[in-house]
Order: sequence, then structure tokens, then C-alpha cells
Amino acid sequence: MTESSHLSRRSVLAGLSSVPFMAGAPPSGHGSYPDDRPGQSPPTLLRGAELILTMDPDVGDGPLGTLRHADVLMRYGRIAAVGRRLPAPPGTRVLDVSGRMVLPGFVDIHNHLWQSSIRGGCSSQDLYGWLASCNSTTLARIDAQDMYRFVRLAALDALQAGVTTVVDWVHPIPYDTTERYIGALDDSGLRFVYAMMQTVPNADLVPRVKKELLDPLPLASAQVSVHAGMAGVDRLRRFGEIARDLGVMVNSHVLEHRTDRGDDPIGALRLAGVFGPDLLMNHAIHLTDDEIASAAGHDVRVAHCPLSNMRLASGIIRFPELHAQGVKTGLGHDGGTNDTSDMFNVMKAAVGLQRALHQDPEVNPTIPSVLRMATLGGAECVGMADRVGSLTPGKCADVVVLDPGTLNFAPRFDWISQIVLNGQPPNVSHVFVDGRMRKAQGELLDVDTATVVHEAELAAAHLRDRA
Repeated sequence: MTESSHLSRRSVLAGLSSVPFMAGAPPSGHGSYPDDRPGQSPPTLLRGAELILTMDPDVGDGPLGTLRHADVLMRYGRIAAVGRRLPAPPGTRVLDVSGRMVLPGFVDIHNHLWQSSIRGGCSSQDLYGWLASCNSTTLARIDAQDMYRFVRLAALDALQAGVTTVVDWVHPIPYDTTERYIGALDDSGLRFVYAMMQTVPNADLVPRVKKELLDPLPLASAQVSVHAGMAGVDRLRRFGEIARDLGVMVNSHVLEHRTDRGDDPIGALRLAGVFGPDLLMNHAIHLTDDEIASAAGHDVRVAHCPLSNMRLASGIIRFPELHAQGVKTGLGHDGGTNDTSDMFNVMKAAVGLQRALHQDPEVNPTIPSVLRMATLGGAECVGMADRVGSLTPGKCADVVVLDPGTLNFAPRFDWISQIVLNGQPPNVSHVFVDGRMRKAQGELLDVDTATVVHEAELAAAHLRDRA
């Protein structure tokens, strides 16, 4: 593609997206959006951003789709246009973001939000010690009300840090607790994928939860979670069939610990017929060369959780080999063993681990590739790239604004590198999910943070009482 045709393509994208808005109509081909209702957020124009990373090479320059001194228009819950000197349709809220950066919201493809209940816990344990001493013993003591409190705390923490989409892997819990769990996610304003696990006797809860609790929510979707191993192939096959019937992905922890090799999880996934593009493997640290090649050949996706892997002494993912084979890979926080909702820290760890291991500053992931992993790459991994992950006109308006004018970020030198190497959650000044402003000027909107923290402390006190 020539530079002139590239610029022409960008002009067409901006023009097609903005012209209908001047007449007050929804974008062509998209119909009436969920936000097109009384009380909806007004159209919003982010005016004069110093730097926009669209993650779409057809909208901006280079692999990150970079634009300088440009605007983003959001309307009907979608990205309406991206470009320079965009007109503001009547009734548009115009926000001056001069001197700031705009990019897609972060996509966290592996978390366990309820594990905010055990932050910092069992810090001297490896994976299986932590699971036995903190994870399993705590989950059994959390009732429905306290589950809401823990999940709401963690969901809002992720949101304020710039995460707009989260895949939440949820252990088997009763239906009433599930209601409160999903209620906390919905109340936070996050876009979320509820990746639910159940026991075989309660397998019917999976389609019931999707139909009754998730399908009615515009920001919710589902996956089916299951453990992978030869000892549970029949269970894996059963839940794989449920996932296919529901038209959703299978989500599984795979080869996180070096001893997991003994149960041959990859062989089990193949035998159960779920080793393909509808499978998300979490961690996947100890894959062999043949397994990496097979994952690439079957378009299996991988969630990389570097901070959790470091915390639990699990090992370092073979990312350069995954990248070389073209395996789609995104980033995850991984709940209680991440200890923070900070995608900047996750990105930096993903880059730093490989550089330290290989003693090569150009090894993958590079700075640009890890930014893509945290946004569009994550969306691709969970089959949502048609909706989120880039500031492409027509996609959902999940947007973050970064303020570099802070002690940790300034002075300006290489802003793209600084996002990964210097960025922190306080640099996130604004967050939009589906076009709705959820954070402004560094503060969550319509959230009493002190009350949320107090409620979580009450829930933690209940856990101590039940111990």
C-alpha cells in the first residue's frame, strides 16, 4: 500500500464515520446502538490529543496506528471517527486532551477478581502451595454478599487502572453467589467475559447462567472454564461440548507448573476435541517445541501472566518461540498472585523477563508488540477483535486517556516507550467503556471509593471470623 493510498484510506474511514452524525443518524450499517436511549451519555469528542495509538495501521501510521495532534469522536457507544480537526456534532461534549495520549482500553484476558480477598497471601508458596493454603481454603468461606464486595473492589481497581475488558476465570460457586459475582462486575461498568467453571453434577448451571444472567447484559459474554489433564478427559470433553453448544470459547490453565507435564494437558485437550481456535490456554509456560508448533497450527490462543508467574516461581514463558510461530498471545493479571491491577507493570515485566533471560534487548516482546498484546492482541485472543482493542471507527468506544505530566512520567523523551517503562495507573486520567465515561480527571465517577474499601474490609473480617 502506498503512502497516498494509506492516507486516502484513513480519510475515508473518518469521513464515512462522521458524515451521518452531522444529520443525527447512527453510523451506516450499525443500526441503533444500546446507548441510543434516553439518559445515554452524550457524544464525546476528545480534542487535540498529542498522541493517539489507534492500534489500527489503516487509521494511523505504523503497526500501532499512530496519529499526532488528532481527535477521537465517540457516539452511540462506538468510535465514530479518528482524525485531525474533526467537527463536533450538535450536543457533543468536547474534552480538551491536549498534551495527553489516547489509546484503546487494556484487555486483561486472565483474572480471578474474587482473589482480591487474598492479596499478598501465602507469599512464600509456589503455585500448588498457594492453591492449597490460600486459594481453596478462602473460596469455601466466601458467602454471596462478601463475594460481591471482593469482586467489586477488584473490578473497580482494574477499571481505574485503564482495563476496559476483563476475562474473569471463576471457580465453581453456587448460583446465588454467581448472581452477586456477576452483579458486581456489571455494577463496575467493565466489559467482561465470565469464564465459568462448574463440577460435572452442576454442569447444567453453565447454560443457565449464560441465559439468565449474562445474555441480558450488554457488556457481558461467556466462556466455559475447565481443567485440562488426562485424569479428567471425560469432564473436559463434556464441558467442551457445552461450550460448542453455547458458541463460546473453552478456557483452561495449561502447563503453569513444571509438574503439570505428568498429566499431559495438551494430549487431553486434543483427545477431548477442544484444541483449536476456540481454546484459550492460560500460562502455557512449559510447552515443548512440538506443542508450540501444534498450538500455532491449530490457532490456539495463550494468556501470558508474567507477574503471577514470577510471584509463584512458575517459570518464564517461551514467548519468542510462540511469537515466531505466530501464536496469538495476550496479557493477564491473574488475580491474587498478581497483587495489583496494573497493566503497565504487566507489560514491563513481559518485556523485562525475556530481555533478562535472553540477554537481548531486541527479543520479543518488544515495546510496540507488548502494547499491542495489552490491547488488540488480547482482543484477538478472545474473539473480540471485531468489537474492541483498537480505535477503529465502528468499534466499541473503549478508550483511555493518559496524562504524562506527572513526576513518574515526565519529561518527554520517547512517549511510546514511556507508556510501558514509566506508566502507572495514576497516569490514567479518563476511562470510557462503550462510550460512557467511567473515570474523569483521575477519579472514578459515581463510585464512593471509601465505601467500597470499607465493605471489602468487612468481608475480609468475616473470612477471619470463619477461619
